[in-house]
Parts: sequence; structure tokens; C-alpha cells
Amino acid sequence: MKAALIVEHGDRSNLQVGEYPKPVPAAGEVIISVKACGLNHLDIFVRRGIPGRHLELPHISGGDVSGVIAEVAADVTNVKVGDRVLIDPLVHGQALGEDFTGGLAEYVKVPAINCIPLPEDVSFEEAAALPIAYGTAYRMLITRGQVKLNETILILGASGGVGTAAVQIAKLAGATVIAAAGSDEKLEKLKQLGADYVINYNKADFSKETWRISGKKGVDVVVDYTGKDTWPKSILATKKGGRVLTCGATTGFEAVTDLRYVWVRELALLGSNGWERSDLEQLISLVRSKKLVPVIDRVLPLEEIREAHRVIEEREIFGKVIITP
Repeated sequence: MKAALIVEHGDRSNLQVGEYPKPVPAAGEVIISVKACGLNHLDIFVRRGIPGRHLELPHISGGDVSGVIAEVAADVTNVKVGDRVLIDPLVHGQALGEDFTGGLAEYVKVPAINCIPLPEDVSFEEAAALPIAYGTAYRMLITRGQVKLNETILILGASGGVGTAAVQIAKLAGATVIAAAGSDEKLEKLKQLGADYVINYNKADFSKETWRISGKKGVDVVVDYTGKDTWPKSILATKKGGRVLTCGATTGFEAVTDLRYVWVRELALLGSNGWERSDLEQLISLVRSKKLVPVIDRVLPLEEIREAHRVIEEREIFGKVIITP
């Protein structure tokens, strides 16, 4: 089968489109004919090499997979050949595309229990945008963060996959959204997406601007998965009794926390990791009802995998990049 292969860890030149053995289902497994696969920063990290993580090379990344079941093992009864499905990327506590072979290929092998039925009125591209970005944002904001009606929320990195998802989910919850991104063009798109206020963090101090917008009170909730570069100012932008939510740290884990603000303002620092199956099912329902429209920046063929990595690394995207094998 054709696949996007990481032949060595490092820069984008180590990505090659080539032939790879088609998987064979073992007991309890199915083979998916991949129709769409969403990219995430995780794919960049896997390509560069994650410290302490050893992968057999060549490796195929890609965790956000939708498609049609092509084969099933003899003991599989919950799905059948021809079913449209979205794959829950969390497999036995490990991540599809990170810990084992992912979906940036014509076919991928997964446990049958990880297949979520995909209705005909949700496209493969929309579905492939959901699990890692929207699932992560939904759990972080709703399940863990409990964002409420009339609260004010600052979302950093709002133009990426998790960011655009967070803006949409926060608006669905009835919050007032302050969205921060790095270009005026992206800010205009965030306004169209529903953001009430926008901040260009390349032109202004986002923390000071948030303080100004909030009437020098700070916001109820800050979403910061940027980490080291932004964390100290995120703490400063949060009001007394507020929450700071994080699901990652794209600029580094060694973030400095001024504990004086944590205790004086009685802040809650909340981590969120991944999603639950129920989160993904709820997201599919929201897409079906048109209450949620996944933001897709572009759809590219497998042959343009290097370009897909480039636009993510260079922050040229607004929303998700989807690959169609």
C-alpha cells in the first residue's frame, strides 16, 4: 500500500511517500480503507523524534482517521465490511500514529472496539478533524474546565486545530471569547468564527490587552497549551478565582509559575489529557446538527505530506490540515 513514511527522525526531508506492507487483521481487529486523516502537532513531534520514545523506522504517523471498513477478523461482530467509521485514536492506553502505525496510508489496522459509527451526513474530512483537536478541546473546556454561560475566556494559539475548536466550543457554552493569534488575517477569521475580541500577540502584550478588555479584572478562564513562552503572562491575565487550562506545551514544558498570584488570586491550574469516547460521540452529534462546523484549512493528497508538515510548522494554517490517501 501507499504510505507517508518517516524514514529517519529529523526535518521534513525525512518524509517519503512509498510502499509499505498492507496490514493483516489479528483477532478483534479490522482494516480501514482510509478516506481522510487529520494532521496534528503530534505528527511533527513524532517526525522529529520524541525523547525517550523509540519507534521502529520507517514509521507511519497519523491519529485522526476516518474511512470505510475493508476487512474484519473472524471474531469481530460489532462492525462489518462497508461501514463508515471514525477511529478513536486511543488504543489500549496508547496513541494511534505515535506509539504504533497510524493512518497516513491507504489502509490502517485498529481494534474493532475503536470504531465509532459515522453517519452519512458527516463527511470523512469533517470526521477526521475531530478526535485529537476537537476531542482535546471539548474535554479541556467542558469536562475539565466547566466553562459556563457568560464567563470570559482567553484562548491562546486560537488559529490552530485545538484553538479553533476551543473558540467554537466556548461559544457553544455561551462564553465571551478573547482569541489570540499571530496575524491580522487570522484574527479576522477568528472574528468570523465567533470570537468577541481578538489580540495579535505579535503586536501587543496579550496579557495587558486581556487586562484592558476585561476592565482590569482578568478573565475567568485562560487556555494555554503554548507553555514556556506564554505561561507567566497567562497567570497574570487570570482573575481572582479563575482557572488556567492546559493540554500541552508546544514551546516547552519548563514554564515558570509565579506562585504568589496562584495563592493571592486563588487560581485553579487544570490539566487535561486527551478525550473520552463519549466526547467524540457528542462531537459527531454536534456536527450532524450543524451546531459545530469543523474548521478545515486545506485538504491535501498524501503526496503533499511534506507541504502539510511545512504549513503546520510555519503556522500558516487556520484550523485543520486533512490528508486524503
